[in-house]
Amino acid sequence: MSISLTILGCGAAAPTVSAQPSGQVLDVHGQLILLDCGEGTQVQLRLRKIRFTQISLICISHLHGDHFFGLPGLLSTFHLLNREKPLTLIGPPGLEVLIRTILKATKTWTCYPLHFLEVPLADGSLVMKNEAFSVFAFPLEHSIETIGFRIEEKQGLRKINAVAVENAQIPRCDLRPLQLGRDIQDAKGTWIPNAQLTFDPKPVIKYAYASDTAFCPAIVPHIRGVDWLYHESTFADSHASLALKTKHSTARDAGKIAALANVKHLLLGHFSIRYADRTVLLREAEEEFSSVQLAHDGLVIRME
Repeated sequence: MSISLTILGCGAAAPTVSAQPSGQVLDVHGQLILLDCGEGTQVQLRLRKIRFTQISLICISHLHGDHFFGLPGLLSTFHLLNREKPLTLIGPPGLEVLIRTILKATKTWTCYPLHFLEVPLADGSLVMKNEAFSVFAFPLEHSIETIGFRIEEKQGLRKINAVAVENAQIPRCDLRPLQLGRDIQDAKGTWIPNAQLTFDPKPVIKYAYASDTAFCPAIVPHIRGVDWLYHESTFADSHASLALKTKHSTARDAGKIAALANVKHLLLGHFSIRYADRTVLLREAEEEFSSVQLAHDGLVIRME
């Protein structure tokens, strides 16, 4: 089992041939989370051979068109494909009314349960969890209410220390409780601390999605130490005034946030169409943070 990220679109508001509007899929052990759903998302899903039926959760950061215009069409396609599995949508206030109004006006119905979780005051708290992952929401600073998301893999089982278990003569029937972190009694009735018989499980993978936002140090506590941070980098330093005016970030801003939060890797995205050569964005971010990568449509990142 693995965790992977596929970039469906990493452009800003205006689509181009090489950069579709925002959309990405996080695969957590076979469960797919769609993060934003800009225009053309369905086509990108087809191009990347991603199975629609495996999408169980859609997270919408805000209600600017380049982040959700593809959603009504995708919901309609799920209906055409006779989807039965429930679908959950997380987003800002107004998402449910907006989507249900569009579906009603176009006489589009869903043959599957559709659940909305609106986040009125994102504060970094847990929004939902299941057997594979947890989703936390935190506020971004943009021209309208915008949510960032942190997705954490569920903690795995502890690993059995075979030598210690054998020496303590622990029967096989007690291995499961050990994996679950419980202390255990040996044959003489002596309690043995779990840590003496097991190893820590593999560290969980944590991914944070921050688009769109102005430079916002307030998000640092919510993304601290994540394995990968996707942070918008719409502008280069030469257009910093535009970033300030539109409440977007420069690549340098993204690098500063990554450094403050001590993340492991930074992924830049949400690029303005004015940058045919994005290496300037990469260079400016790297002046603030060492492990930086440029997103591009179709990029797949395996998270270890």
